[in-house]
Amino acid sequence: MKKLIVYLYFVFLITSINAEVFVSEGFRSMDIWEVLKFPKIDNSTVYTIEDGQFLGIESNNSASGLKMNTTFNVYKYPVLSWSWKAENIIEGGDARKKSGDDYPVRIYVIFKYDPETAGFGEKIQYNAIKLIYGEYPPKASLNYIWSNRTLDTDFLFSPYTKKAAMIPMDAGNEKLGVWQSHSVNILEDYRKLFGSDPPGTASLAIMGDSDNTGEHSLAFIDFIRLESE
Repeated sequence: MKKLIVYLYFVFLITSINAEVFVSEGFRSMDIWEVLKFPKIDNSTVYTIEDGQFLGIESNNSASGLKMNTTFNVYKYPVLSWSWKAENIIEGGDARKKSGDDYPVRIYVIFKYDPETAGFGEKIQYNAIKLIYGEYPPKASLNYIWSNRTLDTDFLFSPYTKKAAMIPMDAGNEKLGVWQSHSVNILEDYRKLFGSDPPGTASLAIMGDSDNTGEHSLAFIDFIRLESE
């Protein structure tokens, strides 16, 4: 298994050799991440550096995230790659319901709201939210998830908001405990799911959560990479 992982890593390096890299995060530290907590949720997910090379994500009836402390140009760096591993699924999870909106691991691409390109009605809505919370909410997000079961769709929208598209990358028990690697084009995904071009500025976030189901989960991320095509 170790030889296979090494081989796949070198294949990844070769295919990416001509790409311009914005970030290649191997989780030797958390220097580029800041904790993201949510109002009215008392328990926070625990994020740790494991063996100096993995991000450990342990959720126990909890929810909080890590947000990258810088933004990037999605048109210049549209390719997002990562490797993750889940040790268990959320048994009571259900991506279609608020009560089941829990995942051992998920990666967000958060697109920044741009008032310069917003329509009149959207400006009123976002300005009202800014008056309450002191900042604009995101324009939209892509949410790559490890679902507890295989879904009969390539994507769905969050039960909380149509501005968050949920994209199952892995599902169920079959792949538990084994590293899974993925690469997506966030421009293509945004256009497909939202039917328009995205705002030019975005950031990344990571989360494992189990606050809705009250369960426990453990997952790991090996690397996250943002690069040009």
